[in-house]
Amino acid sequence: MAKVKEKLSPEMVNKIAMMALLMIGSFVIILMQTSLGTALPALMTAFNVDNATVQWLTTIFLMVNGIMVPVSAYLTTRIPTKYLYLTALAVYIFGTVLAYTAPTSAFWLMMLARAFQAMAAGIVMPLMQVVALTLFSENSRGKAMGAIGLVIGMAPAIGPTLTGWILDGKHNFFGMTWGGDWRSIFGIVLPLAIIVFVLSIFFFKNVLETKKVSLDVRSLIESTLGFGMLLFGFAMVSDHGWGSFTYVIAPIIIGAMIIAEFTRHQLHMEKPFLDMRVFMNKQFTITTTLVSLTFIAMLGVEMVLPTYMQTVRGLSALDSGLTLLPGALMMGFVSPIAGSFYDKYGAKRLAIFGFALVTMATLPYYFLTESTPSAYITVLYMVRMAGVAFTMMPLTSSAMGVLSKEQSAQGTAVNNTARQIAASLGTAILASVMQSVANDNMPAASLKEADPLAFGSKAISATLDGFHTSFLVAAFFALAAFILAFFLHSGKVNPSNRKEK
Repeated sequence: MAKVKEKLSPEMVNKIAMMALLMIGSFVIILMQTSLGTALPALMTAFNVDNATVQWLTTIFLMVNGIMVPVSAYLTTRIPTKYLYLTALAVYIFGTVLAYTAPTSAFWLMMLARAFQAMAAGIVMPLMQVVALTLFSENSRGKAMGAIGLVIGMAPAIGPTLTGWILDGKHNFFGMTWGGDWRSIFGIVLPLAIIVFVLSIFFFKNVLETKKVSLDVRSLIESTLGFGMLLFGFAMVSDHGWGSFTYVIAPIIIGAMIIAEFTRHQLHMEKPFLDMRVFMNKQFTITTTLVSLTFIAMLGVEMVLPTYMQTVRGLSALDSGLTLLPGALMMGFVSPIAGSFYDKYGAKRLAIFGFALVTMATLPYYFLTESTPSAYITVLYMVRMAGVAFTMMPLTSSAMGVLSKEQSAQGTAVNNTARQIAASLGTAILASVMQSVANDNMPAASLKEADPLAFGSKAISATLDGFHTSFLVAAFFALAAFILAFFLHSGKVNPSNRKEK
């Protein structure tokens, strides 16, 4: 007689329901990080602003998100899990409604809406990881973190493609018509966010221990100013270049000085606002550095590649997004597999293999031409994203595994802060390298009148030189991560080596 399959316990059902709601809600929120990239031209026209101004819709999201991540450790410790998640969803819904209804005469209102969305993203990304680490045991933690990697990696990757599809024309589903204009970008995610909010009221539970801790105002101010200035400086590189003292050099120096003082202050506090002592653990430091390098390699190329396809290849925003979509789907497919492998083999083997894939799939981009087939670009991008999937969440799991349970919230906040700064830094470096090399090789303006065809040919060649150098820099970051991965400990982290320094 066949054995009757064991039913899932109510406790496991609750865990699955919570993680499902947390992942869907987080996906919808994180999606907004990159969704406006392909919509900026439409927003420029709608709000009658120039390119430098409209870029602030991306910059403000990046800055506020980066500022909120360090604060998340305090919020996670102080506020019950359920109410913190519901608050984040409510803030996101408010920001999305504000963006959807913003009059085109009030660009500042759109920026405010983006700030509210970023606040929610800064809360849910660390919260999702801390909850997963709490809900699941050591033996199944890799699978849970692999599922989270599906959200953190796929949402930013799918954002530009979804936006291109929305703007491409009107679409009918469930008897409703969406698309064709920029407001639909916000309108299409709003119902899903509201559904998740309502279901979370009934199914979400308080799973993290909370305690009454006082808010250190000095730490909050230093954290906000320091990380805010640093991220602002990096974000301004693409518009003003590395040589701009006012917009780039000064903010980065001031931000770094404030962060240095913030770090010194945290190390002398009995109960720090953001526990920088976690960096005293060698394995946490190495894994966090590798996660940061992963984001530099991933997001930097995610930004440069669509620009190449639109400016050099002449593809539309939708077509360039569709070229990269299989890579996002590949990451979604591989992330759970990588989580299972982490449970068996640990992070070191996966990191070495993953960074090898990323490096090998990035180097061929150095040889892209005007006529490189889109299918070739897509296949390489799929391999890259598979490599990213094999590194991102296994490394994050490893970083959290070497910390005690009491340090998990602080460690997650530190890990996410480093990742956010790395994303900003990687985007700034690759964009500035691309622009500066292209400008240096651009033909003289006089040639445009004397021989327009020659000017056009040399201009495209100069632009390609910029892209080639940028991709080479991305490959260098991946190679550096590949080498550093050999310094990870072998096997899987377990409670016995959490005290290992």
